[in-house]
Amino acid sequence: MLAVVIGNGLEFYDFVTYAFFAAQIGRTFFPSDTPGTSLLASLATFGVGFLTRPLGAWVIGRLGDRVGRKPAMLLSFWLIGIGVVGLPLIPSYASIGVAAPLLAIAFRLLQGFALGGEVGPSTAFLMEAAPPLRRGLYVSLQATSADLAVCIAGIVGVALASVLDARALDTWGWRVALLLGASIIPVGLVLRRTLDETLGAPAEVHEPPASGSYARLVVMGLILLGTATTTNYLLEYMTTYASVTLGMSAQLAFGATAVIGLSGVICDPLGGWLSDRFGRKPIMIVPWLFLAAAVFPSFWLLERLRTGPALYAACAVLGGISTLSSATIIVAITESLPRRARSAGIALIYAIAISVFGGSTQFFVAWLIRATGNPLAPAWYMLCGVLIGLAMLFQLPETAPVKTYLRPSRTPH
Repeated sequence: MLAVVIGNGLEFYDFVTYAFFAAQIGRTFFPSDTPGTSLLASLATFGVGFLTRPLGAWVIGRLGDRVGRKPAMLLSFWLIGIGVVGLPLIPSYASIGVAAPLLAIAFRLLQGFALGGEVGPSTAFLMEAAPPLRRGLYVSLQATSADLAVCIAGIVGVALASVLDARALDTWGWRVALLLGASIIPVGLVLRRTLDETLGAPAEVHEPPASGSYARLVVMGLILLGTATTTNYLLEYMTTYASVTLGMSAQLAFGATAVIGLSGVICDPLGGWLSDRFGRKPIMIVPWLFLAAAVFPSFWLLERLRTGPALYAACAVLGGISTLSSATIIVAITESLPRRARSAGIALIYAIAISVFGGSTQFFVAWLIRATGNPLAPAWYMLCGVLIGLAMLFQLPETAPVKTYLRPSRTPH
């Protein structure tokens, strides 16, 4: 399990670190005299990495179904390692001119390709390695590792912002934050080489039947994961939102990322465990009902007070409620796919949803705030996504094997 989630954590550490150092990266590679333009260019480059996710999901995801989960996960880890090391070593625009943003875009494309291919085989591995009554908990470790990476990234950001001034953060502080992720690459490669292959394991007791109904599952999966990723990436934007829109200090702003990550580390496995006990649908629907009710009060309070406690309370409430549900969504979709198409299937559904919604969320939120002048624009954006997701959740069938396995048999043995 550690060998699988350590790779996922590294990749999300890199993506999330870029997200909340977006302002510094923008001034390094996209200098501009117009306020907000560098940030928008940096966020657009962040979104570029999502364009190659579907391609990575198709190539590496299919490799996971044909050759095995292990070689696919090794390939994706090697590629993300190149991206993790390469991006922070690019000289600034002042040093090499237009080559700097072009190289940044190239590394984002490579990282997107790798992460698109990572999700499918690693999620399939976790599903197949888990006991039937623990699938929710095992697969939720994917999301837990991502949120742990968010938490660590937030702590790194707070530490750097506490000891460095704004000039040092712009010049080299963000580079240090990204390069710290590279230290885990050798450990991850060694651990992944020790994995046992699960693709050729005995057939599952409740293998989903082959049928033509997967089109409906794909549509529902795209909408649900699109909603979940919109919420998640908007929450990860809270650092930039707090510092750029609300004018809060860098130390307070970076702390928001750590709070969101810590909320996910606690609530992701809790949601997976609860879904093993009570089924997938209740654990997906109930938290999002609370999330819909909490969005506007949280953002309103934060905008009015603009203090550290208000920021951290909003992040803890929204982050905790959201992650209770979002980790279970991946479990339900993966559980609905047959083993022969599981790696590519979940990889493509996830990659397309993330590319369309995740890659655009932070850019559109920043644009909405700038265009409307309304600091509550993120609340409207999140609420619309949650309501759409709730409507789709009621249509999703229950996939958990809990009732089947726990129902006492009435047939004499």
